Amino acid sequence: MHRSQFESLTHMMSHTMRLHRHTLHLLLQEKGIEVYPGQPPLLFRLSEEDGQSQKELAKKLRIKPATLTVMLTRMEKTGLVQRKPDERDQRISRVYLTEQGNEAIQAVKDTMQDLELRCFEDFTPEEKLLLRRFLLHMHDNLKKIEETV
Repeated sequence: MHRSQFESLTHMMSHTMRLHRHTLHLLLQEKGIEVYPGQPPLLFRLSEEDGQSQKELAKKLRIKPATLTVMLTRMEKTGLVQRKPDERDQRISRVYLTEQGNEAIQAVKDTMQDLELRCFEDFTPEEKLLLRRFLLHMHDNLKKIEETV
């Protein structure tokens, strides 16, 4: 039995996540916040530990160092981050949040909280709990695969 790609759970989940990411970007734009898709995870990593090396950040975000470099260049231009050479090893570049970056993090958090409320409108607490359980199960299954590759 052949299922259409639109019936695939993986396709539906992927499409929903892309729509969620796009909607977050639109809401941030509406508020005048210059944070682009892909940047919130980087901002959150820096808010947990400022001054990480580019290599550390690329690994934690599971992106290529070249991709991170492009992101950081754009984020420096909008004033969210700054790169500084490591004090002990000038070959290492460390990334720091600016004051504007810290303000953007709060705006992103607030917008994400609002989006979550709107996204799960009309869901019962039981439905949300069940969805969380399913997603955690999927996450665990994917981690098992990742560890074997």
